[in-house]
Amino acid sequence: MLDVLGLDTDAERVYRAMLGHPREGVVQLALLLSMSEEQVRSGLDRLSELALVHPSAQEGVGFRAVGPETAMEVLLARQQAELAAQQMRVEASRAAAAQLIAECSALRPRSPDADAEQLIGPDEIRERLARLASRATEEITTFAPGGAHTAADLEASRGPNAELLERGVRIRTVYLDSVRNHQPTLDHVDWLNNHGGQVRTSPTLPIRMIIADRCNAVLPIDTSDARAGAVVLSGAGTVAALCALFESVWQTATPLGHTPRADPNGLPPQESATLHLLAQGYTDEAIAKRLGVSPRTARRVAADLMERLSARSRFQAGVNAAHHGWLPKP
Repeated sequence: MLDVLGLDTDAERVYRAMLGHPREGVVQLALLLSMSEEQVRSGLDRLSELALVHPSAQEGVGFRAVGPETAMEVLLARQQAELAAQQMRVEASRAAAAQLIAECSALRPRSPDADAEQLIGPDEIRERLARLASRATEEITTFAPGGAHTAADLEASRGPNAELLERGVRIRTVYLDSVRNHQPTLDHVDWLNNHGGQVRTSPTLPIRMIIADRCNAVLPIDTSDARAGAVVLSGAGTVAALCALFESVWQTATPLGHTPRADPNGLPPQESATLHLLAQGYTDEAIAKRLGVSPRTARRVAADLMERLSARSRFQAGVNAAHHGWLPKP
């Protein structure tokens, strides 16, 4: 019955028997369940792996079972962590695919009939984006990583955004959580909300991206310098995959006006994202760039996490975090 929570039949039988007969050892449990001692020990190994049994101080009894309420919390938390890890792998795969699409598309020769159009330099990018916006009839969706934008850039975007919204074009934008500490960006978001735009934030974003009417996607050729060049993709399958990437991030992002929720372990989103990046081997500078914060802030958050985890190295931090359930175990 508990196989959906990761508990196989033999382990479940052993667990139930231990609850009903807490003083019995392996030999007695084997007789009680009509199982071999090897099967009982295998079930105990699985229960120990899942932290559903603990060593017992009682003479002659090696283990004692935790209560069913605690056991269910442990199993559910483990399953939730596994689901979160799988979601992270899916998002990482989509982000890697998006970047690969941009890089490979940039290698294609220029052709007006191709599914990929190269743009070189900020002027070409700006002009092409303006044309896409002028022709949009349904929606513009945007990932805006890189931290806070200048007040001048935000002010300059209001005219085009107002024109789009007046025409009934929906605007959905995801910024980094770090912009919540930047007043000019918050003022701009208030303006967008008042005019019908929708804005959410996420601890990290996979790539800078703009999609117009689910038909054309604009991605940077070089993620380290979005102004150097971009590629406009129009292949139906490619754009559909990028739209799916946007929707998956949008669903988990936090609307402005709401406080980002902590994860099941009580970690705020920025700390949780930092911990996952630390475990993946990112430097403080790389973490700062992904979060849109200063390197000093990234170092402070990382140092605080390592202190709370009693870790002297990032590797040890990852191991301790997995042990405490803050990260999925490998």
